[in-house]
Amino acid sequence: MDLPQKRNRISHEFTSCQPSTREAAPSSSTKGQAGGFVEGAILRISMHNFLTYDHSEVFPGPKLNMIVGANGTGKSSIVCAICLGLAGKTAVLGRGDKVGLYVKRGCSKGSVEIELYRASGNLIITREIQKENNQSTWMLNKKHASQRAVEEAVKELHIQVGNLCQFLPQNVCKEKANFLEKARQSNERNKLDMDRYYTKTKHLDRIQMLEKKKPLVEYETARKELEGVKKEREEMKRKLKSLKEAQEPLLRKIRSVESQLQPIEHQMKELTADIKGASQKCKQKHDQLELRNKEVDDIRQDLSLKQTEEADRQKRIGHTQLMIKDLQKELQHMGSMGDVTPQIEDVNAELKNIQDEKAKLEGESLDLRRDKDEASGELHRLQNRLRSLEDMMKMKEDKLRVRFRDTYTALKWLRDNRDRFKGNVYDPMMLVINVRDARHAKYVESQIPANDLRAFVFQRQEDMEKFMTEVRDTQRLRVNSVIAPAESCSKRPPSRPLETLKRYGFFSYLRELFDAPEEVMSYLCHQYRVNDVPVGTEKTKSMIEMVIRELQLRVIYTAEEKYNVKKSNYSNNVVSSNSALRPSQFLTTTIDADERHQLEEQLRAAERKVQRCDQRMAAVREQLTKLDRHDNELRAKKKKLSELKGKKRQLEQKISTKQDSLRQMEQNEINLQAIEEETNTKIAAVNNKKVAIMEEYLSHMQMKARMSMEKVYLALQSAGVSAEKTKLVTDCRDSLAELKQAEGVYTKLDQIKTNLLAKCKTLMSRASAICKMSPGETAVPDELHRAFSQFPDTLDEIDAMLNEEKTRAECFTGLSDTVVEEYNRRELEIKNMEKELDDKTNALRTYRQNIAEAKERWLNPLKQLVDQINKRFGDFFRSMQCVGEVDLHWENKEEYDKYGIRIRVKFHSSAPLHELTPHHQSGGERSVSTMLYLMALQELNRCPFRVVDEINQGMDPVNERRVFNIVARTACGVNTSQYFFITPKLLQNLQYAEQMTILCVHNGPYMLPPNKWSEKAFIRRAKRGHNR
Repeated sequence: MDLPQKRNRISHEFTSCQPSTREAAPSSSTKGQAGGFVEGAILRISMHNFLTYDHSEVFPGPKLNMIVGANGTGKSSIVCAICLGLAGKTAVLGRGDKVGLYVKRGCSKGSVEIELYRASGNLIITREIQKENNQSTWMLNKKHASQRAVEEAVKELHIQVGNLCQFLPQNVCKEKANFLEKARQSNERNKLDMDRYYTKTKHLDRIQMLEKKKPLVEYETARKELEGVKKEREEMKRKLKSLKEAQEPLLRKIRSVESQLQPIEHQMKELTADIKGASQKCKQKHDQLELRNKEVDDIRQDLSLKQTEEADRQKRIGHTQLMIKDLQKELQHMGSMGDVTPQIEDVNAELKNIQDEKAKLEGESLDLRRDKDEASGELHRLQNRLRSLEDMMKMKEDKLRVRFRDTYTALKWLRDNRDRFKGNVYDPMMLVINVRDARHAKYVESQIPANDLRAFVFQRQEDMEKFMTEVRDTQRLRVNSVIAPAESCSKRPPSRPLETLKRYGFFSYLRELFDAPEEVMSYLCHQYRVNDVPVGTEKTKSMIEMVIRELQLRVIYTAEEKYNVKKSNYSNNVVSSNSALRPSQFLTTTIDADERHQLEEQLRAAERKVQRCDQRMAAVREQLTKLDRHDNELRAKKKKLSELKGKKRQLEQKISTKQDSLRQMEQNEINLQAIEEETNTKIAAVNNKKVAIMEEYLSHMQMKARMSMEKVYLALQSAGVSAEKTKLVTDCRDSLAELKQAEGVYTKLDQIKTNLLAKCKTLMSRASAICKMSPGETAVPDELHRAFSQFPDTLDEIDAMLNEEKTRAECFTGLSDTVVEEYNRRELEIKNMEKELDDKTNALRTYRQNIAEAKERWLNPLKQLVDQINKRFGDFFRSMQCVGEVDLHWENKEEYDKYGIRIRVKFHSSAPLHELTPHHQSGGERSVSTMLYLMALQELNRCPFRVVDEINQGMDPVNERRVFNIVARTACGVNTSQYFFITPKLLQNLQYAEQMTILCVHNGPYMLPPNKWSEKAFIRRAKRGHNR
């Protein structure tokens, strides 16, 4: 048995340690089939700057190769080298989607070289990976080649790294157990969607036919209405003609009477004009007489005015004399009263004092109003700012509601029932944590998991149990909660002062980047050590190796990356891993808690200031009211004193004025006798003129009377003729009204006919387009006629049925395009098959026979293959004193696409066989079943080598020993392929075979480089140590 190969995993932070491996047998073609290698087996694996290796070579054996090493030593790196070196895809490994990620950190390129056994000469495949551009350079036997050529060469050796039966990396082993159940569930969902789609299509077809028939029904309804209107119009036309014929004789008589009446009316118009002229002349003479009468009246009125004026003068003289006597008596009485001037001066002084006090109070009121306005403005500004902070908090709650609906529901319940808890209960951390700078939110979110960010924080254990019983057990909500430490850790100091870290580019500890309630901060310091996690800059990243080596911190943040640092349990070496920081999702909205508290204090102070201003303004208004009342009283008193002082002076002025007026009236005496004589002379002259005007007036009146008598005679003659005309018009009026009514009805019917005709043409054109009828064709095709016969014939019933079908069709939502496309494709296939069905009816029996034969050719080999798998699977289980079966399962023999493999296992003698599911068996039992099923498949799939990575994870010791024995027995048999079994651990006292090769992977600072390793020297030293 070959000696184990030693490997070293070097952390990228250190360059002083060197990897080491012993030299193995040369990888030449002489090792060939004589060494037990099959065509395509791996002879040598060389890795340079690949993942954890600086440089290393592995020489596997021809049978089972056990690659053993602790976690993190580099076992899976060998699996990655096999996959990528043989042109495999990175998706198979599940570690990184870019090939450049597999180059060792700190190196620009790396390489993998694999030597495969081939009878005609070994094949050496070299892949050099460039980290910068994720490109690879390929070589075949040291000559440059394309990736396609490498893939073809690997394919010729029957190597398939993408086949799980040959190459099973670590991440795939955990997924096989759920494969069958997921496939069944997916198939059931597709069937349900297809049924719903068929139902929806049926409703849509009915809607389409109803929408096609609706225009035809509308056209037919309009056409029937048009026919009815045409009949009414023809009847009204005949009635109108008969009315016109019956009215014609009356119209001729009316025209004859009107011809007699016209000359009489003409003579009457002439007489009327002459009478009007005579009346105009009479009116002119009458107006002249009125003017002369008015002239006489004016002369007499002037005389009367002079007489009245003289009498009024005498009366005013007497009245003025009496007034002078009364004023003189009152003046004598006023002389006995004292002087009121000192009293008025006292009142004026008191009024001035009141005005000064009012001005002072009004100034104070203006200052108070200005202060109130300023305080109110400040109050509104503070309210708006506080409201904006509350809006930002609402945004955080909305984000919680969208991302974590159950947590938001529990939050609303907590706010309504907070009085049920004895201690402090805090909202989810993402709401109460306030990052001071939004740029630093990514550090906090990277340190605190999302499950804790949406967790409620409790001060008391009993409160948390009460809360979880309600929301999780009763309301069935998925929420998280944590309990704050009994002893507060929020003020716990960091392990070293920040000043000692600033030279490395660190600017703060994580705790100083955000604010949180004390219990929340205490939990975060206790659980995630936020008080001891420093945050650095790009400077920190540039000297990261020095930072890790000298500071020995567990978690380090640079500007855009997070570093986790661990110490190896095997060699005490420091191992670090880094990851890029993701943008913040929950804590980008920052609310300054100090600012909010300060705003609330300022808001309360502003409210108090406004209240004080209102109280003082009310007091000032009350004082002003009292001063106004006193001011009015003083002004009334002053007015009374002023009136008393000015009354004496006014009396003296009035007496003097009245005496002057009396003297003026005595001087203006009128001579009434001379005025009367002049008036009589003027009246006599006017009367002479009136006599001449009266004679002319009488002449015009006689002429007017004669013409009026002639007009009366003509009026009597006209009245007789008009009476005859009125009788004829009355007789004609009734028939004329009926004629006009008939004309209106006829016009309306004609307009309705025109509109209906245009409507019928439009509806017919629309119906023809929808039903795809030829131009001029009015008959519905037979196919549509038969389909239309199944639907109602009235518009109301069609609209009701159309709304019902649309409502039902809208109920079928959420159908994917894939289901619709699949349905259309299958519908097209069905139509094609129906078309071919008539042509192939006679060949149906032969066709069924061909189907049966094809089924036998397909099903029998499949059953044989499943039987072989079942035999191998059952043998493996019987070797473990268990029972396992594999069979071909179906529910309907004709549904070939639903055929599946069913695995049933029994690990306990008392239990029946159960189907392998994610729920019935334990995790270890599922792993054992999956491994044995894959091995049963591998027996039927021949290939040069197989790789299985950590399949024994999760197995209990009993099952792990059973599986190991089966793998060893199977892989070390005759004519078996090369086998790579990677595991971090092995049980004690396992049964090993001579054909097995054990490859032990180690790491450490004292490993020798490959070129200095000597197997012979190692054996000599081992013997000397043993002899001692």
